[in-house]
Formats: sequence, structure tokens, C-alpha cells
Amino acid sequence: MNTTFRKLIIASGVALALGATGSAFAEGPMSANPSDARLEAKISTTYALSPHLQGDDITVSVRDGQAVLTGTVPEDINKELADQFARNVEGVTEVDNQIVIDADYVPPEAETRSFGDRMTDASITAAVKSKLMWTRHAEGLATEVSTESGYVTLEGTAESQDAKDLAERLAADTSGVVSVENRLEIKEPSTVREPGIAQEPGTGEAAMDKTREVAADAGDYITDLWITTKVKSTFMWSSGVSGGDISVTTDDGVVELSGRVDSEAERELAVELARELRGVKSVDASGLTFSPVVGNR
Repeated sequence: MNTTFRKLIIASGVALALGATGSAFAEGPMSANPSDARLEAKISTTYALSPHLQGDDITVSVRDGQAVLTGTVPEDINKELADQFARNVEGVTEVDNQIVIDADYVPPEAETRSFGDRMTDASITAAVKSKLMWTRHAEGLATEVSTESGYVTLEGTAESQDAKDLAERLAADTSGVVSVENRLEIKEPSTVREPGIAQEPGTGEAAMDKTREVAADAGDYITDLWITTKVKSTFMWSSGVSGGDISVTTDDGVVELSGRVDSEAERELAVELARELRGVKSVDASGLTFSPVVGNR
């Protein structure tokens, strides 16, 4: 590798990493002799922030200001970067670089699912559950929803094929969903639960009871305002409908949609999503115009 280019990489990497850690550890003036633990943390943080080192197997230990670096990296440039990063941390007096270079080294797989990824999955699960709870088929659904990296799994029971298919469509149309595995079993309402017969654990009866309870409670307070709110929320969580461009009003259970959509398919989806909600008697989409646009909105 060209020596000048190597030095440029090192200089840029040091500047970026130390700039980031400088803000992260801005806790006032540092003492003349920072603790060894603090130095270890600062060096490790620079490695974690560096795109060239964050996947490498490097261990840092500091004693009386002397940093000892051990581990394995695939190239000499990685070893040199690690050395320079450590030396540029204030408080480090000496660096003993024992890192081994192995061209065939493959870094161990790191945890790829960040906190943000897990929160996204949790949000998808919550959105799908809510959409299923608001549907007119809610009382016949005993659905457990789980999400892993955008892949949604539906488990439990449905009272009909239509209810099962609708559950899958509602889940698939939720923003962030990559695909849906529909494991719902169809059971007639009379066969879902027999009075006086104990249910096997894990059959979804708890989910069924909870769903029916919430659905029944919803039936007590379904108003035009409730319907309007749920229609809007359903649109906002939908990947196939631009909810921000659609106005929703409800009068005695009749939902009126107005605004603009980009395709006939989007218009039809908006009507279906609204029509399938509890309490909706009919949907008037005459004010929802089809106006295709070119490029980004």
C-alpha cells in the first residue's frame, strides 16, 4: 500500500475517532493521571467508532498509563491504526502493541441487531396487533404476533378463511414488514372453545380470551370519532396508503374519504382498510381522486 495513502488513512481515522470520543467524554477537565479503566474505555471507544477497526478482535488493557494491545487483525494497517489511536489518547504514556497480523483472519460475527432494530420490530408488532384488534373479525381471532427483522409471524386461530386472509393482508401492509408467515388455524366459533373442557397450554386460548375481551369493550364505546381515529391510524401504519394525503370523516358509521391517491390500487386499499374496521357501515370514497404524480412527492 502506498505509504502516503496509509498515513492519510491513519491521520483521518485518528481525527474522526478522537473527535467523536472527545464529545462523548466531555465531562470537564481531565485529571493529570486519568484512571487506567478510563483510558481503556477511551481507547476501546475509538476502536468501536472506527470503520476500519470496529469489527476487529482487539483487547486493550492499561496499567499505570501503559496500554497493552492484543488480538488479531487481517492487515498491518489495522495494527498501525490501533497503535496510533491508543497513542493519541490523552493520558497514555506508552503503547505495547502485541497485535498479531493474520491475512486469513475472519472477525467473529458481532450482534447485528441493534437496540433500534429491536425497537422497530416491537413497533411493527404493536401496529399489527392494533390493526387486528380493530377489525370486524377481532372477536373471532386469537392471534399472537411476533416480529424478527421485519418478518412477521401470526399464530393462533381465525374463525374463517376470510378472517385469516384479512389478518395476513393487514400485517403485510404494515410499514416495515418484509414478509408475513400466516400460521393461523381456521376454527369455527363453536369449536374454538368447548364449555367445561380444559384447554391445553399454549393453544392460544389466553390470546383468544384477551382479544374477545378487548373487542367486546371496544364495542361499548365505538363512536364516529373512534372510527375516524382508527381509520387514520391504520392509514398511517400502512405501507400501501399515503395517509397524510387522505382526509377522513365519519357520520353514523359511514366513513367518507377525500383527498388524493397515486393509483387506483391505493384507492382500493384505502377503501378496504376502512371498510374492515369495527363499526364501519359503509365507505364513501367519491372524494378520493386518482392523481398519479411523477417523481418524489
